[in-house]
Parts: sequence; structure tokens; C-alpha cells
Amino acid sequence: MPIYRPSELHHFLNNLGVSPKKGLSQNFLIDGNITRKIVAYAALSPHDLVVEIGPGPGCLSEEIIKHGSQLLTIEKDPVMAQALQRLQTESNRLEIFCEDVLEFPLREKLLEILKPGQKAIIVGNLPYHLTTPILIQLVKLYPYISKVVVMVQEEVARRFTAQPGTSEYSSFTVFLNYYSTSRYAFMVRRACFHPIPNVDSAVVTLDLHQPPFVANEEDFFKMTRTAFGQRRKMMRTSLKELYCSQAVSQALLQIGRDVKSRPEELSLEDFMHLYRKLNNSV
Repeated sequence: MPIYRPSELHHFLNNLGVSPKKGLSQNFLIDGNITRKIVAYAALSPHDLVVEIGPGPGCLSEEIIKHGSQLLTIEKDPVMAQALQRLQTESNRLEIFCEDVLEFPLREKLLEILKPGQKAIIVGNLPYHLTTPILIQLVKLYPYISKVVVMVQEEVARRFTAQPGTSEYSSFTVFLNYYSTSRYAFMVRRACFHPIPNVDSAVVTLDLHQPPFVANEEDFFKMTRTAFGQRRKMMRTSLKELYCSQAVSQALLQIGRDVKSRPEELSLEDFMHLYRKLNNSV
């Protein structure tokens, strides 16, 4: 039975002899409407392979199982991982891994179980203190993952999906745009969790795709991070530790941008064109 009330969660945790662990960012979702909306945004079918990160008591897991999808869960807390066993039946396809998601060999596991032409869908209520490193790993698995539908802090969700020219736009926004098309799906009020966190949350979707070509991705992202290190400065100033100001100004003009452009004003495409001009690459 789904756990959709604080009293039900208290009873569930008391039976396990545990309480939410702050160190694992355990704020459990207890709103059935939200779990159903997350699954709706994932657009699941019985043919899908779903990877759920941080399932906790399994509220979202139960909703996924209802759709008949194959479900692989990655849960660091051994007590919660063991509790998920209650969802096992002969008819469903549930695998439970008690591991740290950042150490879990997800690529190898997907290579093992994906059918030809199939890609996985990632869902989850991400540990908020690990959101960025988890997403960095996930988007790089674009050959094996089609979509990511995850809960993150509301403020972070706005940064991830920000548009150029806004205060939330950042180097990580550019990074995500390189690998995916991101979308702010909906807000989730803090009262939908237990214990109630100090911030609201939001669900974001990332539709992964083959990234555009740049000669050296590491150097490209070094350039974008350096630029946003001084986001309010003009590009010719913020990039001075990597390139001479005159070269930056000339490159900006060549790509159709003003020499006074600031990092927060440039799109992913602008950054890519600028990088190619500054490094004389196609």
C-alpha cells in the first residue's frame, strides 16, 4: 500500500526501527498526486526500463510498477533497500541495488540489460547535496538514457532550466544544454515531504541527445566555467586568463555578438561558436 500520509510514514518507519537520515537527504515524498505527475512526465510504458535513484520507502516505485515497466532501483540506505523487497512479486520486474549511485556501475548495468535500440528512463527524488554530480554522470550516458525526470531544489531547478540573459543562467545550464533539452515541469511544495525540508522543490525533465561536436569538451567547459566565474564582467575580461582581450573581442564580432557581451547573455551555440573561433577549430 502506498505511503501517502505522515501517520502512515511514521508507522512504516517505526516498524523498521529507523528515522529519516539528514546525512542522506532523506525527506520522503508523501503526496500521491505528485508521484503520479512525475510518472506522467516520464510517459512510461510496459516496454520501458526505468532506473529510480533514491527510492526511499518506495512511493514512486509503486507508481512505476503499476505501469508494468522494468524497474531498477539504486538506494544507499540498507534499511530502505531491504524494505523495498515488499514490492517484489512474481509478475513485476524489480531489481534492488543497495549502493551509492555515484559509485554504481550504471553504464555497465545498462549495457547488460538494455535491448537493441532501447534506452533507459531515469526518475527519482535526488539527494539534494548530490544533485550536480549525479546529473553530470547521467547526461554523459546519453547513448543509453533517453530521459531524466528528477526532483531537485526549486531554486536549483530554475538554474538548470534558465534562459540566457537571466540571473539564474550559469555555466552548469550551458553544460546541461550541451547534452539535453531541459524543462521546468512543476513545483513541489515542501509540505509534500516528511520531514518537511526548509525549501520547496521542483521536477525537471532532461531529454538527452547526442551533443554537438567541439574539438575538446574539457577545454570548452573550462572556458564556460571561467567565463561565468566573473559573470557580470564583459567576456573579454572574464576570459583574460585563457585568451587575450583583443582575440575575444574579435571572435565575438565574428560570431555576431557585441564586444561588450557578458557570459550570461550568450547561448550554448554562442559559446560553441566563440570557442571554435578562439581555437581556430571547425
